[in-house]
Amino acid sequence: MSDDQQLQPTEATSTTEVTLRRAPKYPVFLVLGALAGALGTLVLTASFPVDPAVGFAALYGYFVLFGIPIGVVLGALVAIILDRVSVHRAKRMAAELTTVDPLPYEDEDELKD
Repeated sequence: MSDDQQLQPTEATSTTEVTLRRAPKYPVFLVLGALAGALGTLVLTASFPVDPAVGFAALYGYFVLFGIPIGVVLGALVAIILDRVSVHRAKRMAAELTTVDPLPYEDEDELKD
């Protein structure tokens, strides 16, 4: 073989069809739902008169045990609905994959040049 043929890397190209869509990030929706549940619980707890024997903080702490899980569930439902919508808006596109094999070296002296 000549030197020009040895110095050419080998290349392989393949084309495939892929689906491209924007999916929601579930952890973000869960955390925002939890925060909304805690804030909603704060608003509802402050809206009603507080029992002086219990206190506001204890009452809020008790009700936030219900508010946060409800907010997480609502955030998850919103994420699932947005995920279903993104599946319908998905686009099919062609993707090209190019694989390049490195140059073959027969001995270590070629690497130093």
